[in-house]
Amino acid sequence: MSEPKETNIQDLNPAQRAVLDQLGSSRDDRPVFAEDIGNHIRRALETAAEPYLSDLPPNQDLFLSKHELGQIHGCQTKYMAERDEEFEWAVNIARGSIVHKAVELSMNWRKEIDPSVLVDESLARYEQDSGSLGYWLQGCSEVERAELRSESLDAFTKFLECWPPLKPAWRPVSESRLRAELCNGKLVLSGRADLTLGTPDGFRAGKVIIDLKTGNFAPLHVEDLRFYALIETLRMGVPPRLLATYYLDSAQFSPEEVTEELLMSTVARVIDGIEKYSALIYKNQVPKEISGPQCRWCGLLESCSTGALYLEESL
Repeated sequence: MSEPKETNIQDLNPAQRAVLDQLGSSRDDRPVFAEDIGNHIRRALETAAEPYLSDLPPNQDLFLSKHELGQIHGCQTKYMAERDEEFEWAVNIARGSIVHKAVELSMNWRKEIDPSVLVDESLARYEQDSGSLGYWLQGCSEVERAELRSESLDAFTKFLECWPPLKPAWRPVSESRLRAELCNGKLVLSGRADLTLGTPDGFRAGKVIIDLKTGNFAPLHVEDLRFYALIETLRMGVPPRLLATYYLDSAQFSPEEVTEELLMSTVARVIDGIEKYSALIYKNQVPKEISGPQCRWCGLLESCSTGALYLEESL
């Protein structure tokens, strides 16, 4: 198989050029943040969180991921019902891991890229792994595996069609883990970005954090990326310059520039989530039923009049 050729701007299709237009910027156009912004954000978050963390049992910390935070701000009845359930893999959940692994492999693939080959390599890597996804892949049915391969191949092919080849100079990283510990380790914020590009230059922002999505826009997608921006600011002391959700099905970006105001609003959302968590878990507050698109696949739907009414009205 032939070596991949160097890609020039003339070789890119309109969708790929649109990605460059959205994400590219000159050094002078990138914002420079105050040198104390990281410490300022950290102090604000720790000061507001400390009173609620006192409710935690001894030797226990509070771990918040984007999923946990989104659940707490959503339907609390659903959150409490699912909180102690054991996590189960399914095709629609595993697809993201397979696609992201294929993207990661494509960054350093020295041969011509065949989407089916990289998807199969991703499946094989995970199947050989000792983690929970590997265990699920080893025991899933042939139908589930075929569906997973088909859906992963569709999403990864769309990525290759719509994105220019990721050059090493852009410092691309797939499945980038983000973590920040606050209040002497009693509060942990954690996330994993689908794709990051760039790096800060002193206090000049340079990193772009990207989430790859199938399907349509949802407001929670915006909040997820803002949460990642907050963690990145806490760990690096410099915010990212841009957040972007990319919708593979429509080849569309939903970008947002990072500002101090955006970070402080995210601090407020995290604190609100901590307060709700404390009230639900440690003060036995009655959970609130909040309807939304999640009602369609909620296991409590048969006994939930709020969700049933929402779905009836949304027809």
